[in-house]
Amino acid sequence: RNSTHSTRKNYVFFVKRFNTRAGNNRPHMRSETLRKNACRPNIVPNVISRENVTWLPDWFPQRHLTLGLDLQGGSHLLMEVDVDSVFDARLEALVDGVRTEFRAAEIGYIELGVAGDAVQVKLRDPADAERARPILTELGLGMTLDIADDGTARMAFTDAEIARLKRDAIQRSIEIVRRRIDETGTREPTIQRQGDERILIQLPGVKDPERIKDLIGQTAKMDFRFIDMSLSPEQAEAGGLPPTAELLPSLQTNESGEPERWYVVNKRIIVSGENLTDAQATFQQNQPVVSFRFDSVGGKRFADATSQNIGKLFAIVLDGKVISAPVIQSAILGGSGIIEGGNMTVESANDLALLLRAGALPAPLTVLEERTVGADLGADSIAAGTEACLIGLALVIVMMVVLYGFFGIIANVALILNGILLLGLLSALEATLTLPGIAGIALTLGMAVDANVLIFERIREEMRNGRGPLSAVDSGYREAMSTIIDANLTTLISTLILFMFGSGPVKGFAVTLSLGIITSVFTAVVVSRMIVGLWLRRTRPQTLPL
Repeated sequence: RNSTHSTRKNYVFFVKRFNTRAGNNRPHMRSETLRKNACRPNIVPNVISRENVTWLPDWFPQRHLTLGLDLQGGSHLLMEVDVDSVFDARLEALVDGVRTEFRAAEIGYIELGVAGDAVQVKLRDPADAERARPILTELGLGMTLDIADDGTARMAFTDAEIARLKRDAIQRSIEIVRRRIDETGTREPTIQRQGDERILIQLPGVKDPERIKDLIGQTAKMDFRFIDMSLSPEQAEAGGLPPTAELLPSLQTNESGEPERWYVVNKRIIVSGENLTDAQATFQQNQPVVSFRFDSVGGKRFADATSQNIGKLFAIVLDGKVISAPVIQSAILGGSGIIEGGNMTVESANDLALLLRAGALPAPLTVLEERTVGADLGADSIAAGTEACLIGLALVIVMMVVLYGFFGIIANVALILNGILLLGLLSALEATLTLPGIAGIALTLGMAVDANVLIFERIREEMRNGRGPLSAVDSGYREAMSTIIDANLTTLISTLILFMFGSGPVKGFAVTLSLGIITSVFTAVVVSRMIVGLWLRRTRPQTLPL
């Protein structure tokens, strides 16, 4: 039998070498293997900086543990979404829609405008109510419609529509904030809803929180409109501003912080920022600018507007301020353009391009709470957590050796392997390690030997009942299995509930503890049993040193 086994091993080894030399290790298989190796559990990359890891071979694992906000420092922001502005924008859009549709249908009206939380309009002829009803119903989806006998129509939001708009505003704000933060390269940010109208943002490792706060706080609502050439800003300030126009300042300011210019801009939006597909910072005549590109719909609107209005001023408006107002020299048919400003810098051009790519926020964000966690505090937390884990590990190792002797040494070997596997899994998952996560690791170290204690005590009991060494060990592992599974399964269920319903640090604790439970059961049941089995076969003792 030994000869046959040896021949089979040599045959397998020969086939493997033959396949390798014959070129069966194809390039796409090699790249897939390298990718898997780079993602496999390994704790070695954690002792190498991220910059130095990139110099290692492709086959070497490169995934790191990511430290959370409380360990490496960073910014903590609590922001509130101004949902009232969403309702105001919806009402203003409804007013414009009613004005356009009534004019197209030749329905006379007066007193059109926003009245509180509703839109109100009065028909000149109450007999036009039947013609106006389908128009108002289509425009005011999700709103109630009441038309009085005198022709006064009133449209207000339903409770279901209010809840939907709030929910949609929060979800869109979270998504757009996430896009903006991802564009800056921040690793493992925490962005989640808190309450009905608030967003919690945690940014580990952020070195310039003011820039991040500026990027997050800007609504970045950009649109393209025409400037009213028939009216000067002075005339508009004197009270001659028509209802179809508004007075907007320029983005550029003078030394005193006042806008350099004011513009009378039409309210009608020619092309919206929602039609942008890309925006990049670039240079034109050695000056930083932002190039943008529209989708097919926006490109057609932009081409039509520029071809029909040559010689007019075209305003690019960002958050209620005019970035630039160039003169249309010729039709722009390519669906792309350039945004330039007198005092635009490289950083401001990059930030503007980032904001335009990420999209506009549906509502302004207000900072309610801001905290900055220093790196020194994080380093102290890491040192304290590491010290606690090492002290706990040392006490457990000493206790196991004192109570179970040689078998305690076996349990300690499994315990150390358990810690290596746990850190390797966390690195492979690129999990974010927080201070509660370190607490989960410390708890795992204490719980890891629980299964070994159950097994060893059961072996002792079997030996007292007169069983031999082999029979006592086999019975001890077999009979303790149900208790081990029950105890760890109930704990695993608790950690899963914490992960599902917890947030932030609670989830970090749940992740480390759940992975620790899995690795501890594996090392206690499989690894320690394998070591004990190898020792029994080699020494065949008459009694157990237990």
